[in-house]
Amino acid sequence: MVGMSTRVFLELLAREASAVEFEGPVLAARSGGAGAEALAELEEAKLAALKVRALLRRRAKREAELSALFDTAGDLAGLRDLDAVLEAIVHRARQLLGTDAAYMTLHDPERGDTWMRVTDGSVSAKFRALRLAMGAGLGGLVAQTATPYSTADYFADERFRHKTDIDDAVLEEGLVAILGVPLKLGARVIGVLFAANRSVRPFTQDEVVLLGSLAAHAAVAIDNARLLQETRNALEELSEANRQVNAHSQAVERAALAHDRMTGLVLRGGGVEDVAAVVTEVLGGSLTVLDDAGRPIAGDAGVLEEGALGEAAFDQPAPGPGTDSAYGRGTSPGTGRRPGAKQGARRGARKVAEVIADAARSSRALGRTVRQGDLLVASVDVGAEPLCTLVLRNGGQVSDADQRILERAALVTALLLLFRRTVAEAEGRVRGELLDDLISRPALDGLADRARRVGVNLDHDHVVVVVRHGGGRERAAFWASSQATLHHGLAAQRGDEVVLLLPGDRPGPLAKRVAAELSASLGHPATAGAGGPVRGTAEVAAAHREAQRCADALVALGRAGEGAGARELGFVGLLVGDGRDIGAFLVTALGPVIDYDARRGTALVQTLTAYFGTGGSLSRTSETLHIHVNTVTQRLDRIGQLLGDDWQAPERALEIQLALRLHRLSG
Repeated sequence: MVGMSTRVFLELLAREASAVEFEGPVLAARSGGAGAEALAELEEAKLAALKVRALLRRRAKREAELSALFDTAGDLAGLRDLDAVLEAIVHRARQLLGTDAAYMTLHDPERGDTWMRVTDGSVSAKFRALRLAMGAGLGGLVAQTATPYSTADYFADERFRHKTDIDDAVLEEGLVAILGVPLKLGARVIGVLFAANRSVRPFTQDEVVLLGSLAAHAAVAIDNARLLQETRNALEELSEANRQVNAHSQAVERAALAHDRMTGLVLRGGGVEDVAAVVTEVLGGSLTVLDDAGRPIAGDAGVLEEGALGEAAFDQPAPGPGTDSAYGRGTSPGTGRRPGAKQGARRGARKVAEVIADAARSSRALGRTVRQGDLLVASVDVGAEPLCTLVLRNGGQVSDADQRILERAALVTALLLLFRRTVAEAEGRVRGELLDDLISRPALDGLADRARRVGVNLDHDHVVVVVRHGGGRERAAFWASSQATLHHGLAAQRGDEVVLLLPGDRPGPLAKRVAAELSASLGHPATAGAGGPVRGTAEVAAAHREAQRCADALVALGRAGEGAGARELGFVGLLVGDGRDIGAFLVTALGPVIDYDARRGTALVQTLTAYFGTGGSLSRTSETLHIHVNTVTQRLDRIGQLLGDDWQAPERALEIQLALRLHRLSG
């Protein structure tokens, strides 16, 4: 009978029956006079079936949530109407969280508050016209702190600064339980997404995360709409320039060709290199594209060579005393002239970089191309921060129309870089949150699946690298995010350190590479410690702690700017490493000597032990071993050849003595 009832449970699962129906087989068996043992087995089967039912419902709910997020991403990919996309996001937030209402507020920079942008399920006109001051109410607090907040009973919650107009609108709408999450672009909050219920209801962490994901989509939609509008504006300017040029001269045709081709590049998803190729084909000469730090990212880096400004730029009368000029430094004392050609050649590359930097600042201030020697410089900034600079080397005369082409190319390049940065920041946030969870909450469900969705296979070997960058937080975080994307890993900014999870099984070499490359990017030393290798989700936190200890040890040892794992730290690695790999330490410190003894049947290890045991005395060592002093000297010379000439330096000697002791203890 139990087997038949078990089949009944499976049939109930198959037709997605309600939880109450699972009591039927138990009641039927009890009324049929089944024994206590049979009833107990049947009760156990019922509980197992209910667990399976709950698991299936959770998975179905998760699939629905993911499907909604994918649909939202699809809407963004085919973005045509921002209002329609935002309304869809708010509607999906209400459906997925099962709330009575959902709504979105956006920040008004002119008035310094937030205003109601989209609502779903709202019935009150007063509520739909509501404005929230920063810090006022739950929404104002979310906008001010950039942190999600929820309340099961808004009016009974004293955490929020209640204001009469806000409370009246919420009361008129009949809302009780409210959850709000920030809409963020980088560190800037542009609005708040809400889900609300008209009865008391607590919100779970999963619901907070889900609403946060929808908020991230909404923020991307708003930012993409802004970028698309800027692109449309740029394209309109290009088209207007095309019409003017086509009406009057051959220069118009060249400008039209350049504008059309760059427009096509934007629409086809072309890159910065494609824009540079178009400019050089239309205008001739050589072009290089510089990033916000003045480093080449596309084009011909030869443009930056010392000859680009011509001889006159490096050998001309110096400015008078007190003159503030790009050439106001480095005059020859007592001559009143710039250094000669030979001396200028030695400093040429640095001087070219300084001149281009000055020209780029002038270009951004004027909004026009600036000529410096044989170079044309066009630079674009965003929010008073440089974004990109185009440097064209062309010895001939360049018309005003051609200069406009270079300026438009700089604008298109800036838009492409902005879009690339937006995409990278969104992906970096996803990867950073995942790495944070692997470190702080390794038992969280779904971590491996989340990793696979961003191209990271945690079933393979990975190394955790902790980098102490000593300043330049944003640049270090951006560099780490780029490396994580490039190498199919993860990166996160945690306090004053950058953490990376990268594929590999050699912590030491990987830490050295990270330290060297990030130091070069920042322009000052960055120290990297590594732990691992690890597989799966459970070992990442321990590897992170080991990497932190390795970084701390490097700083304490005065080795800032280097990278190492526990193995590269010698005996210090035995103290900071989780693995306590004594064998690896012995190989590093004493391996060549041990191998030599094994191959030749010599007694170099014994000689080393006696030598250190007698305080480095040759005569006492010879007495201890009952051999001639010359034999001791010959053996020590052989040891020097095997271990290196610095084997008696204090730090090396300490490691070798520790290795000898461990070797003796290990038998």
